[in-house]
Amino acid sequence: MSEMEVEEYRQRREITVEGRDVPKPVKSFADVGFPDYVLQEVSKAGFVEPTAIQAQGWPMALKGRDLIGIAETGSGKTLAYLLPAIVHVNAQPILAPGDGPIVLVLAPTRELAVQIQQEAAKFGASSRIKNTCIYGGVPKGPQVRDLQKGVEIVIATPGRLIDMLDSHHTNLRRVTYLVLDEADRMLDMGFEPQIRKIVSQIRPDRQTLYWSATWPKEVEQLARQFLYNPYKVIIGSADLKANHAIRQHVDIVSESQKYNKLVKLLEDIMDGSRILIFMDTKKGCDQITRQLRMDGWPALSIHGDKSQAERDW
Repeated sequence: MSEMEVEEYRQRREITVEGRDVPKPVKSFADVGFPDYVLQEVSKAGFVEPTAIQAQGWPMALKGRDLIGIAETGSGKTLAYLLPAIVHVNAQPILAPGDGPIVLVLAPTRELAVQIQQEAAKFGASSRIKNTCIYGGVPKGPQVRDLQKGVEIVIATPGRLIDMLDSHHTNLRRVTYLVLDEADRMLDMGFEPQIRKIVSQIRPDRQTLYWSATWPKEVEQLARQFLYNPYKVIIGSADLKANHAIRQHVDIVSESQKYNKLVKLLEDIMDGSRILIFMDTKKGCDQITRQLRMDGWPALSIHGDKSQAERDW
């Protein structure tokens, strides 16, 4: 692409970039320069073209430079860092007994960590790249066994990973590719001390990819301390985190009208698909679930007091 074509492409796809020597975006998977084993997995997945964050993020990540990516949920950012991670792993010496992972992905919740692991397993299969998911709320035994066998990619929540490090079940000496996914959420959840402790155990010449849906000052300050000379790519606006593909409709109703309004909505839109209802308290979740079930609706609740088995079910 010419410089003019690059500018037009970025404007059309709402891509903003910062940094020195920013590479051009790519329009197709073939343009990225991925090895055949990666392109085969992409082809099997049936993707037509890269999303905006992938089109610009892949050339940046493959340069080996640090990267800040600001993009909304559902933008395709998981593959924006996972596919370069797979290429990175295959360029490193194989793991020796006692080695920790080469790639570390930190995520705020067990649910997100599991989603990332599923993608890592799917796209790393042809390279025989092993991974494991480390999170709390479940027995440590299977996670410890995975770590002791040796895995190239670890996806983890900060608290459980620190448990594993403190217990000497793994180490971060081989980590050369670090991902912080949903950094803003991790800070909101109070994980900054754990993140600092983890990053302090990783070699300084690593490549760090720092992902966030928003760019508040505390997220920016942490990035300044962890990243060196990064590229920065923003999809849409850094001030907005709502997905524009979601239609939003607001009704103002009294407390006494809420349940009847909810039932009417369910009757109108329930077509066999799944519906998420958010409440402001755990107690409220359980109350509304009981009420819906009594009225014949197939409702289940999930919140922080549920066991891991209940959450997985």
